[in-house]
Formats: sequence, structure tokens, C-alpha cells
Amino acid sequence: MKFKSNDDVTGLTVAVVGLGYVGLPTALALSDAGATVVGVDSSPARLRAIARGAVDLLPLHHAQLACASAGDGFRLTSDPTAVGAADAVVICVPTPVDARREPDLTALSAACASVVEHAVPGQLIVLTSTSYVGTTRDLLVEPLRARGLVVDEDVYVAFAPERIDPGNERHTPERTPRLVGGAGPHSTRAAAALLAPTASLIRTVADPETAEMAKLWENTYRAVNIALANELADACHVLGLAPVPVIEAAATKPYGFMPFYPGPGVGGHCIPCDPHYLLWQLGRVRQQAPVVATALAANTARPGRITERALEQLARSAVPARGARVLLIGVAYKEGVADVRESPALEILAGLAAAGADVAYCDPLVPTIGVGASLLQHVPDPHTRPWDLVVLHTVHPVHDLTWLCAADAPSVLDTRQRGALAMAGAAAGTGAAAGSGVTAAAGATTRAGTTSGTGSTSGTGLTAGGRAEQETEVEGKAEVTAEAEVTA
Repeated sequence: MKFKSNDDVTGLTVAVVGLGYVGLPTALALSDAGATVVGVDSSPARLRAIARGAVDLLPLHHAQLACASAGDGFRLTSDPTAVGAADAVVICVPTPVDARREPDLTALSAACASVVEHAVPGQLIVLTSTSYVGTTRDLLVEPLRARGLVVDEDVYVAFAPERIDPGNERHTPERTPRLVGGAGPHSTRAAAALLAPTASLIRTVADPETAEMAKLWENTYRAVNIALANELADACHVLGLAPVPVIEAAATKPYGFMPFYPGPGVGGHCIPCDPHYLLWQLGRVRQQAPVVATALAANTARPGRITERALEQLARSAVPARGARVLLIGVAYKEGVADVRESPALEILAGLAAAGADVAYCDPLVPTIGVGASLLQHVPDPHTRPWDLVVLHTVHPVHDLTWLCAADAPSVLDTRQRGALAMAGAAAGTGAAAGSGVTAAAGATTRAGTTSGTGSTSGTGLTAGGRAEQETEVEGKAEVTAEAEVTA
């Protein structure tokens, strides 16, 4: 197999194993770069959804999917033997945690075993799924060696952790740097050459273990800082301060600080899961990580604390929890996506329902969700029904909150404290919510648009959502820090 240059994968056939939120954008990026792509997924339902275009993607990726599906160079299959005809195989399967917060390697182990079984000489195998340090060697390098295939001579193996930010058009794969750690110099160069057209920059590292740990470090860093942001937001409440203006003030420092914001908890596949792979591995060698462990415990407890605050707010309004009409705005774990995996909203709804509340939600991206034994449906017109409490969980761009700015609006609990109601009031021409009190998740009750967790972005160099504009977009093809031609 020969990778011709950093930016040319034309003529190569690439099998992408696992077509979820990581695998599908990866497959589309490779197809867009000129490779012939075979998408392999064990779920016929997922394959049918992709064929129909009924998948959660950015508009850019929907356009890529339509273009790829119309041509001859993009094929979908559930046949695992299809990887045997590929020049390269990219493994993108989920690595969740179980009920005990320990790694669930079922899907990853099965995918790697299947790829190893059908591997052929000259093939490149790239693992992208986040896992413990040593996974690439345990599940690919050693099993291939047991088959008589010498890695970095007969076959090539690398770990290149995924960096997918669902719903964020600023951080598409093509605009995001990528790490590559091969099980030898030839493997590193081959993987870098394959992925270069799909990233803004390729940074090669010494080995798979370095890349594996780098991915765990990235997401553990985020988990710890999210827990810290929530804790300091609670401290601000005790001191009579709104946290967001404090964060925005601190974010004016151009070095040594990155803003993290309070919220209802962590969701999605990465932050609630990945750091537990590190804790699990460290626990096996009796190495403690108390800061990480405490942060993860705090993040796990956060939805329960939000539930308590919702019940406290109902009590302050003299509304009994039993029979209280409570609406959650948004149940996805982040704005702009339909993903409810590990979403704090699920626990919040379940907790409120257990307290006797009549719960409902408004999320046009999520038609139905299960809460306990009940199946809830999205409420499309929440302004037409009376509510005792509205909880702002995830405000999508499509959400219209102007009805919450009316004089007779229900009580609101803002779990993210990012000024969603203030912006809705400005859009409606009211300037601020004139109705009932808005309570920030930290507990300070004020009118929307004032300094109680809604904040202002004026004069701070921040976007309307309050995030610091720290990233610099890189256009064009990736630079590669190693030679990109491998002949086998």
C-alpha cells in the first residue's frame, strides 16, 4: 500500500467501522477527500437512517452525505468481511461506561477482533475510539502478531483519537488538529498521510500510548474544570454574586485562564465517560487520583442538585411538588444536537417525576424520550399551556423563549445562567423578562437580564453565548509533522 502525499487519498479504499457521531463524519471527510469509502455498521436501522439522510449532522455534513450517496464511491454494509478489501480501516465504535462507571469494552473488543480476523498484509488499521492507555496494543497489535502479522512491517497500526464536536460548525473535522501515534514509524507516517486531508493539522506523537493518554487528559481536564465552574458558581451565590459576570471578568486575562461555565451537569459520550477509563486503569495499579475522582463525583451529583433547586423554587412559590406542572426546555445534552446520551435532563425529569411533579419537555430535535416507565413526547407549543415552573436546560437556536418574557410568565430556573432569557427579551423588544422571577441554578433569584447569572457580553470580547473567542481557525489541508509516503 502506498500513500502518495499528505493531501491525496484518491485511489484508496477505506473501511470505516462504526457509523455513529464519530464514524459518519469521518467517513464523509474521507469520501470528500477522494477516497472510496465502505461504511460498516452492525445496526441495519442505523444504515437505513444514513441511506435516508435521517441522521443528526451539521448542514455541511448533510450536503456531503447527499453528494457521497449519489456517487459510486460510498457504500454502506453490515458485512464485517468487507474490511478485508480495504487499503485502510478506521475503527470508530463507542466506548461507554457501565452502571458502575467502569469501562464497557463490548463494542470495541468485538470490532477490533473482527478487524484483526479479516486483516490483510499491507493494510493500515487506525483506532479512534477513546479508551484506556494500552488499548491499541492489547486489542490490535498483539492479536495481529498472534495471527502471524508483524506490525509496522506486514500491517500498520496507529491510534488517532477522535475530535468531533457535534453541532459545532467552527470545529468540523477539517478545521480541527488531529493526533497520530503509530506502533512504529511506518505506521505513524501511513496514518498521518491517510488522515491529513481530513484535519487542519496532524501532530504525530511517539506511540499509541502517548496519543491514548493525550485524549484522556483532554477530556479529564474538561471534566475537572466543569466541576470547578459549578462549585465556584455555588460559591458566588453564597457571596451574593452572579457567576457569569465574574467568569467574563476573569476571561479578560489573556494568559493562564480558560473560561468554563456552570450548567446542569455533563452529558454526551465523552466527558461523562472517558475520565472513568483513566480512573479504572489507575485503580488497577492502586494509584489514586483524588482531584479527578472528586470532580467526577461532583459532576455525577449535579443533576440531582438541580432537581433539588427546582423543588425548592416550587416550594418558595407555594406550589406543592405533587401535581406541579414542570417544563424542561431542551433535553439534549448540548445545543444544536439531538443527542440525549448521558444528558442531565433525563435524571432531572426522573427526579421531578419521582417527587410527584407532572413533567414535560420542549425539544424539537428530540421527538420522544423515556423517563422511567413513561414515554414523553415533545411539547411543540409550550406557550399555550400553564406551567408552575420552566427549567432552562438546553436552549437550541430554534427555541423561541419570548413567551417567557411576558408579564404573566411562569417561574423560570436557568441551569446554565448564560442570558438566554435576556437575549429572548431583546429579540422581542422587551429588553428583559418582565414576568416572574428567574432563578439561576446557583439559586439567586432576579429578573432576567440583570446580573444574576444571565450576564452581559458587552466590552468583554466574548460572543453572545459568553464563550471566549480563543480558537484560531486553520483553513486548507493539514500539515504533517512526519514524512507521508509509505510503501508496503
